[in-house]
Amino acid sequence: MLNLIKLEMKKTKLAWYYKGAVIANLCILGFMCLIGSEEKNLPQAEMSMADTASTLLVLGAFVRSVFIVFASVLIAKLIIGEYKNRTITVMFTYPVSRKKLMAAKLLLIGGLTFFTIVVSELTIAVIFSYLNEFFSFSSAKLTLHEIGNEVANILIYAVASAGLSFISLYFGMRKKSVPATIVASCILITLTSQQSPGFSLASIIYIPLTLAVIGVFIAYWSVRKIDREDVL
Repeated sequence: MLNLIKLEMKKTKLAWYYKGAVIANLCILGFMCLIGSEEKNLPQAEMSMADTASTLLVLGAFVRSVFIVFASVLIAKLIIGEYKNRTITVMFTYPVSRKKLMAAKLLLIGGLTFFTIVVSELTIAVIFSYLNEFFSFSSAKLTLHEIGNEVANILIYAVASAGLSFISLYFGMRKKSVPATIVASCILITLTSQQSPGFSLASIIYIPLTLAVIGVFIAYWSVRKIDREDVL
């Protein structure tokens, strides 16, 4: 399985993904600084980043939203696009189980999504913490110790997001549609990232975890039915 995942990574050429992740992280960091600056003189009750917890919540919502969309692009490229262009039939001629080929693609997408969310969230949090010390973008003082205390939550949300990202696979596979795959992920993050001062759907971990279970089931269903599906 590991060899199949490596093969997928070589075949897909993920340089665009890594470059996109760096650009996205810089944009998120910029937005965080901008939001902090704009809210600095507001009453605390009206701030979306009033304290450490809310600051990390906003950051997490940004990061997860971006990389769930990235995951849908990966799904569109590695799975939906290959079905639509019928290039997946070439892979199905390999002396390897179809289920293993599909599982390798999904594991690559899920693993990459999990990894980039964790690394991005921690990296941006640390950089924002240092920048805030010098430029006072936000009244919330984010320390390395507080970031460290949130690692467990970051990991849980990253797992949930990786699972949730598979939901768009269902919509893409119905019509073998790349746009449907990406639009579905955008709708998902819109629904799960609703936020207002004092309340955020993103803070209710049961929602993304429930959706993650649905996403994992969809991934499992896609692997199970692959042998019965005619792609010609």
